[in-house]
Amino acid sequence: MANKDRNKRSARQARQRERAEREVVAAESAAKASVKKSKAAAAQASKKAPVKVSGAKDSGIIARTRSYFSAVRAEMRRVTWPSRTELTNYSVAVIASLIIFGFAVWLVDTGIVAALVGFTSLRG
Repeated sequence: MANKDRNKRSARQARQRERAEREVVAAESAAKASVKKSKAAAAQASKKAPVKVSGAKDSGIIARTRSYFSAVRAEMRRVTWPSRTELTNYSVAVIASLIIFGFAVWLVDTGIVAALVGFTSLRG
């Protein structure tokens, strides 16, 4: 039994060493790739033409407004709307809750007023 455990442990350690070696190789290749990308980006940045800035502010506001409403429209297409029966059930539940809580608030208010009148005998 001990020999079996030893074999498992050595296999685990071997896998761990292989994993560490792969991570080192991956980190080195990532570092080389980032150096190449930064050199390419610097070369492209020097070749870029200057960005034209328009003097009219209204076009920016109009473009942003149009973009906002198009995003709203796209989002509204993704919404899952309730069916007619679900909408009816939800509406009935909301109205019933309003009636129940309204009655409870009225009852508490009436009780508090009655307690104050009895305590202070302001009415009467």
